[in-house]
Amino acid sequence: MKDNMKQRYRTFRRGWGTYYCEDLQTGKQESLKTRDKDEAYRIVAAKNETASAPAFSQHLARVYWKAGDPAAATRTWQWVMDEIIKLKNGTTHERWVTAIKDKAYDSIRHLVVLETRPEHFLRVMEGGTVCTNIFLRRMQNFALDMSWLPWPVLPKKRWPKIQFKDKRGITWEEHQKILASEQNSEWRACYNLLCQLGGSQSDVANLRAEDVDWEMKVIGFTRMKNGSVVHLHFGKTLENILNDLPGEGLLLPRIAPMKESDRAKAFIRRRRLAGVSGVSLHCYRYAWAERAKTCGYPERFAMQNLGHGSEAVARAYAKKAKVMLPSLEEYEEKNAPLAT
Repeated sequence: MKDNMKQRYRTFRRGWGTYYCEDLQTGKQESLKTRDKDEAYRIVAAKNETASAPAFSQHLARVYWKAGDPAAATRTWQWVMDEIIKLKNGTTHERWVTAIKDKAYDSIRHLVVLETRPEHFLRVMEGGTVCTNIFLRRMQNFALDMSWLPWPVLPKKRWPKIQFKDKRGITWEEHQKILASEQNSEWRACYNLLCQLGGSQSDVANLRAEDVDWEMKVIGFTRMKNGSVVHLHFGKTLENILNDLPGEGLLLPRIAPMKESDRAKAFIRRRRLAGVSGVSLHCYRYAWAERAKTCGYPERFAMQNLGHGSEAVARAYAKKAKVMLPSLEEYEEKNAPLAT
């Protein structure tokens, strides 16, 4: 009787034959989903053992896990990284290849996945960056999905908060400085296209003459990140830029074959020579979104052009771009003919 009093959970059977478990501390009852008495008592015994010695229970679980998966005893985080890369393609593959080279992961590369403790992950993130945090989360989720981990190493609520640096659009003055510093006509065209289209560097670099409909004055392309199709009417400024580019094939034939990282490095060198700081090629997307917001461009159109999940749209339309509201009197006078 004394031993039973120490137990947190007890087993009982309902009238219809299903066994239940009751938490004697909280009074909560839940079905064990079995009519087998022996199975019910084994489940509750395991719950009581976990409650009294959680550390030992976790150790025992790891033992059982390794017994069911022979590779679990030697599977390291480097092995997990390598398996993830095999499933990636294109630019996503390139990003993962770059990400796993992060020296912050060196402390866990050869650590067995099942032997990983929370402090291992915390030490990794202490020595890493925002990207370290993001990709480590993805590694853990991948291992969980593949059943290489019985439970998360670090619970969701215990991950350090991801805090991105404040991002902004490149200003018109900065853009003009970069153009003035750049002597290569193809790179100048690339920067101008980024400014006018708001596409990613890969979207713009891979534009072709066949993407331009001169009769309808529409340029269309498929976003490389998610496959969505964009059709954008162009005005005189973009028309003049396109007129100076090849009439067939790639519009930027020398830039298109380059890796994203190489194009990014070329821009960093250029902006430094131009005396511009704090911006990247991606800032052209933020600039486009901020311009769209400022001039009253409908958000749904901006989302269609930049992508529905675009952070640039979210930030610009939420708080980044400043809009000068016209007086109600001026607005009424301007729209009076439309109302009558």
